[in-house]
Amino acid sequence: MRLLLAALALLSAVQAAPAAERGAHAFTFTAIEGEPLPLARFAGRPLLVVNTASLCGYTYQYAALQRLWARYRDRGLVVLGVPSNDFGNQEPGTAEQIKTFCETNFDVDFPLTEKVRVRGPDAHPLFVWLRGELGERAGPRWNFYKYLIGPDGRAVAFWPSSVEPDAKEVVAGIERLLAPAGAESRS
Repeated sequence: MRLLLAALALLSAVQAAPAAERGAHAFTFTAIEGEPLPLARFAGRPLLVVNTASLCGYTYQYAALQRLWARYRDRGLVVLGVPSNDFGNQEPGTAEQIKTFCETNFDVDFPLTEKVRVRGPDAHPLFVWLRGELGERAGPRWNFYKYLIGPDGRAVAFWPSSVEPDAKEVVAGIERLLAPAGAESRS
């Protein structure tokens, strides 16, 4: 039994090491289209991660997220929508339904992940890590929590659902991390 416990402790330490060294870039999602979506793909770029839902009172925020993506993607920003059905069953659809909803209603073309859990014991590891980095208040406590991750993979800030994606404080946080205007970014 001791050997098993020691092996489990070692495995946990090995799995935690990449997150400690690489921050958010240590985590992988599945893109809404079904292929792996490693956050390491966005290393060197600021990342705004938002847990989303199609039937929420905050769903209209997709429009502002798309505007942020359109305004800042050439300077390096990546907006990542992470659908979740954790709050009020407000994201009941399939990946295809979610993608179609976002494209049809909000012209979303920023990356989306497949639906995941963002709270509780089965939460996606990124959200567990974000709470560890930013504190328990970082939640998420509802849909459309926003998490800003620096180009180095470090958790920088979070904002609750009630803060609009294009609010002054969110935009200021993004702009501090962006490449200077006119500089080319990686795609």
